[in-house]
Amino acid sequence: QVQLVESGGGLVQAGGSLRLSCATSGLTFALYDMGWFRQAPGEEREFVAGIRWNADSTDSADSVKGRFTISRNNAANTMYLQMNSLKAQDTAVYYCAAGRVSTWHRSAMNFWGKGTLVTVSS
Repeated sequence: QVQLVESGGGLVQAGGSLRLSCATSGLTFALYDMGWFRQAPGEEREFVAGIRWNADSTDSADSVKGRFTISRNNAANTMYLQMNSLKAQDTAVYYCAAGRVSTWHRSAMNFWGKGTLVTVSS
């Protein structure tokens, strides 16, 4: 059974930092492209950042470029999202997802975690 479990969310002031983790089990982590997505209330789930299976390529949404950094540790079956200079508009539930993808659209991802809430107070 594939499981993706996010952690590290919480309440932070604008300008602060958080580090999210996504621990996985039940899949060969090193073979999967991994992504972070987020969904704010009343909004669609959107792509935040992605990292290829061998970590040789990353991508991120324009809204987080220069502030968020995605990384992975294949030996630990875990992915991370370092979020710096957080803004109120970053408030959302953050989800990790796994897939073998050619595009970072949510429909391309095969497995999802249940999400972790990030709240940024202004």
